[in-house]
Amino acid sequence: MVDVSAKPIQRREAIATGEIRLQSATLDLIRRNALAKGNVLATARLAGIQAAKKTGELIPLCHPLPISHCEVRFEIPKSRDRIAIQASAKIAAQTGVEMEALTAVAAAALTIYDMCKAVDKKMRITNVRLISKTKHDLPGP
Repeated sequence: MVDVSAKPIQRREAIATGEIRLQSATLDLIRRNALAKGNVLATARLAGIQAAKKTGELIPLCHPLPISHCEVRFEIPKSRDRIAIQASAKIAAQTGVEMEALTAVAAAALTIYDMCKAVDKKMRITNVRLISKTKHDLPGP
């Protein structure tokens, strides 16, 4: 692992996005909550948050971080051919949370894939990427 012990503790946030392309019929099933495995987006949201919290266990040499906030959101564009995924993670620490945000997006997409694979053989997970990462000094005493 990289030694971050000399770095100051700062407020840090990262935002990542990705998407899963699927058939419009699959989106209809998701919207109607008609898939055998249950509520796809609620399950994918929880999977993303849980994965962000466990990123240090999943990615070798990644610092285990006690994140203070994680959010996973979904959007279905008018084209009705995908679900756009966005995750944000926040922490006060000596290192960033970009891996946590990226892991949240990936796990949410994989969960959607798993829950829909019986009805859609053409799904593709694409464009997982970091959108932004920021850091700010903590207020002094």
